[in-house]
Amino acid sequence: MITAIVMMFVVGAVLGLILGIASNVFKVETDERVEKVTAMLPGYNCGSCGYAGCSGMAAAMVAGEVSNVSACRPSKPDARQKIAEYLTTTPGPDGKTVSIQP
Repeated sequence: MITAIVMMFVVGAVLGLILGIASNVFKVETDERVEKVTAMLPGYNCGSCGYAGCSGMAAAMVAGEVSNVSACRPSKPDARQKIAEYLTTTPGPDGKTVSIQP
């Protein structure tokens, strides 16, 4: 009985170690600009821009798929200007900025 319990602890420790190493090896770097742009958008998640919610629109803007922030119809002009300024001045993990119009 004791042998079985010790073996379960050993197997659990080994599997935990493997998972810990795998989480570092296969870590996906996220672009923090997506979260910041999502916070700047109105947060209605209406889909009028053609994307699945504000986070989808923010990801498309950071990826350069959207050329105008005005695709987000509910956003206010001052928020559009802030988003455009942020994306044109803040480089991503690759060192590149996004050229986007308010």
